[in-house]
Amino acid sequence: MTKYDVIVIGGGAAGLSGALALVRSRRSVLVVDDGTPRNAPAEGVHNFLTRDGTPPGEIYALGRDEVVGYGGEVAEGTVTTARRDEDGFTVELADGTTYRSRRLLVTTGLTDVLPDVPGLAERWGKDVIHCPYCHGWEVRDQAIGVLATSPMALHQVQLFRQLSDDVTLFLHTAPEPTDEQWEELAARGISVVQGKVEQIEVSDDRITGVRLEGGKVIPRQALAIQTTVRARAGFLADLGLVPTLIENNGIEIGTAVQVDAMGATEVPGVFAAGNVTNPMAQVMPSAAAGLMAGAGINFDLITEETRLARSRAGSGRAE
Repeated sequence: MTKYDVIVIGGGAAGLSGALALVRSRRSVLVVDDGTPRNAPAEGVHNFLTRDGTPPGEIYALGRDEVVGYGGEVAEGTVTTARRDEDGFTVELADGTTYRSRRLLVTTGLTDVLPDVPGLAERWGKDVIHCPYCHGWEVRDQAIGVLATSPMALHQVQLFRQLSDDVTLFLHTAPEPTDEQWEELAARGISVVQGKVEQIEVSDDRITGVRLEGGKVIPRQALAIQTTVRARAGFLADLGLVPTLIENNGIEIGTAVQVDAMGATEVPGVFAAGNVTNPMAQVMPSAAAGLMAGAGINFDLITEETRLARSRAGSGRAE
């Protein structure tokens, strides 16, 4: 079985950027990707300098070509297990295929858990959105709704108010705003609808409104939501690496794998980058984190190789 210097698990921006840094350092690299990036439903990637609006699949195809052009390899598949062997790691795919490597770079991203409202999932990444920086320009000046499931929606609604004069906050399951928050919403001209949302109305492949319990429909053209995120890292359990809970002011954001500035996890030899470590990262910061992790892995390997070379050569000092 071929043993690679590094197996990169996940072929999005972080994984391909890390792989590129490694192959350009003459490392043998295998990228294993299951073809389900988080941003697959989006028409284009935004805030990516020189590539704004480019479809995600096109960016990743270009990235794979660059990695392969330097001698890297790419395999399709889903990693189900990663375990340590005598001098590195073995990863197993869903189809039973196994690969070995000296180091692992985990860039599998995350899963968005949507509020349980009929109609949301079908429009996710289209006119049901979460990030004003990723999708806000595309819904500018439209009738935008913000579905609140936590106090974080009070921050989110102000961001979308920057993009449209017609913004409505649906309190849904979020707690009642404070007096100060009510004043802020009123000052910005943000409408507030109390009561639970029953479903999203869709016609001609577009959102047309938000239906409340009781039947009233509030016309809307786009809906912003705050998802809960889950790191796609269950296959790391055999290595003892478990994602940790992330909170913001006591509000659960989701889970993520903890890393240092160079992407190293608490498990020696295992690095991670991108959304699996930072749910807020867009494509550019994810790519940057992948680059840093690739550099961290390369130096980690150099340190090991230098130690082994010195051990074989002895002290090297002249008598």
